[in-house]
Amino acid sequence: MNIETGPGRLNYHSCRYGSSKMLFRGPARRVRGDYIAFLGGSETFGRFIVTPFPDLVEDLTGMTAINLGCPRVGVDAYLNAPGLIDICSMAKVTVIQIMGAANMSNRFYTVDPRHNERFLRASKRLKELYPDIDFSKFQLTSEILTELAQHGSERLQTVRQELQCAWVARMRSLMSEIDGSKVLLWMADHAPYRAGDGGTICRDPLFVDRAMLNAVKNDADVLVEVVGEPTEITAGRKRMIFSDLDRNVAQDLLGPMVHDRVSDLLEQAIMGMVAKSKAKSLMALDGDIDNEPVENLFI
Repeated sequence: MNIETGPGRLNYHSCRYGSSKMLFRGPARRVRGDYIAFLGGSETFGRFIVTPFPDLVEDLTGMTAINLGCPRVGVDAYLNAPGLIDICSMAKVTVIQIMGAANMSNRFYTVDPRHNERFLRASKRLKELYPDIDFSKFQLTSEILTELAQHGSERLQTVRQELQCAWVARMRSLMSEIDGSKVLLWMADHAPYRAGDGGTICRDPLFVDRAMLNAVKNDADVLVEVVGEPTEITAGRKRMIFSDLDRNVAQDLLGPMVHDRVSDLLEQAIMGMVAKSKAKSLMALDGDIDNEPVENLFI
C-alpha cells in the first residue's frame, strides 16, 4: 500500500526493509556498497516534500540514501527492529534525526512497539498521579499529554521528567547498538531548550532540551543543529504538495527550504568524516596511527 496517495498528495512508493513491518519512503534501495542510513520521524521521511534531505544528501555525496524515516515514530520503533539496526551498522554513516520524548514506553504509559504514537495503556503509577482522568478514552500519546497539560503543570512536570530520563537512556542504547559512524541531527523551528525549560507539548522534538542533547552527543561522531527560520519555513510551503485535509499537518513541518540547508550541512559533516576515516586508514597502513579517538565536530 502507499501512504497519502490521491489528489493533491504525493505517492511515496512505500516500501519495507529487512524483516521490519514499518513502512518507509521508497522506492526501495538496494542495501549494498557505500550508503548512508537515515533514522527519524516525519522530516526524515519527507512528508509533503518531493525531494527530502536524505535524497539531497545522496545527490551531494554520491552515496545511496537508505531512508528509514517514519512519520510520528519514536526511538522504541528502531530498538524493536534489529534488522534495521543491522542495516545502520553496515552503513558508511548513520544519520539520526532527534525525535521527541513522548512516543515511547515509559513508567507512566505503554505505546505500540511499532506505531509509537499509539497509546496502549496507562500504568498504575499514572492512574494514581491522575485519578481524575479516564485513560481508556485515549488512542494517541498527543491526546494524553494535551489532557495532562489541562490539569496543571506540576503533575505534568513529573511525567515530563520521566520521559526525558527514558529518552536519554533509549537514545544511548540505540547508538550503542549501531556500529560505525553516527551523526545526530537536530532540526526544528527552535533551538534546544535550556535545561529545565523542557518546552511545550506542541513543539517537536517534544521535551528534548540542551541537557539531554549534551548527555547523548558524545555517543555520536558529529552533532548537526539546524533551526528553521520563520521566513524560510513559510516560503518553503509553496514547494510542498498536500491536500486541504492535510494543510494543518503540513504547516507544522519545516518545509523544503530547511531541508536544503540540512542537506548542505550534512554533506559537509559526512564528507569530513569520510576524509578523516580515509586518512586514518592510510596512517594505519604506514604504521603511524595512534589510539586517539576522532574529535567530535559540531556545526
